[in-house]
Amino acid sequence: MAKEATKPAEEIVTTTEAVAEQPEANTSAKVSTAKAGKRSTKAIKEIEEKVAKEERKATKAETEAEDEGKPKQHANPIRSRLERRGKNFRKAAEQIDKSKTYSLSEAIELATKTSPVKFDASVELHVNLNVDPRHADQNIRDNLVLPAGTGKTIRVAVMDDAKTEDADISGVETILKALEKGEINFDILISTPAQMPKLGKYARVLGPRGLMPNPKSGTVTNDVAKAVREAKAGRVEYRVDTTGIVHVAAGKVSFGAKKLEENVRAVLQSIKGNKPASVKGTYVKAIHLATTMGPSITVDNSEL
Repeated sequence: MAKEATKPAEEIVTTTEAVAEQPEANTSAKVSTAKAGKRSTKAIKEIEEKVAKEERKATKAETEAEDEGKPKQHANPIRSRLERRGKNFRKAAEQIDKSKTYSLSEAIELATKTSPVKFDASVELHVNLNVDPRHADQNIRDNLVLPAGTGKTIRVAVMDDAKTEDADISGVETILKALEKGEINFDILISTPAQMPKLGKYARVLGPRGLMPNPKSGTVTNDVAKAVREAKAGRVEYRVDTTGIVHVAAGKVSFGAKKLEENVRAVLQSIKGNKPASVKGTYVKAIHLATTMGPSITVDNSEL
């Protein structure tokens, strides 16, 4: 049997490079490819895609190099914080000179005029102190009764079996049953020291809401009747936050300038009286006054 002659694979397979060099000569010729390997149809396609990708990268690099010296224009230019506010807020903010510090009386008068909301807004006092709350002696906390009250209707609950005058809710079992059901129908909870262990079970419910009785806030006391009267009269508690700022609601816009000034001065005097002995130099960094959802007004530090 005669041995069949074979030709080398190089003579059988026509490469894409050879076709590219002589496009006109091979237009009518049938291009043969290997079934597998570097000269297979799949491999050739992958090479072409890789070359095209490299060309796109090179073109992009050239374009970026040309635009390197040109300032980039953001598609949607970032607006200032004031521009992102509502129409009423912007109109109110136009009446305040941000480069000026106002006296307390001027700031209160301006705050009541620039309240942008339709409801009776609260007047908020924000005092930035030069303290470090991580130190126990600089973790400023106190409570006081505002001369003109808070303007809020306060619901007071008392953890004591004896009936307390002016208390909205009283009775140990009554309050515990309500807490067991998850019902909190009060704004302030006052307790005697003897009843405090019974509230330990509900610390995770009361604590985050600021309702857990505390001796420092005057809500753990044996003189329950006095604590209820003070709570109803407008007692407020303040505590410096982690950034060293005290936030206090000092009344309502409807109070008028005179009553608001009395309340604000009472809070400032309380903060001044709690200055830690370890704080040297400047105690107050800044004082600001604002209404609920209203623009901020810078108050002169000498008012403290």
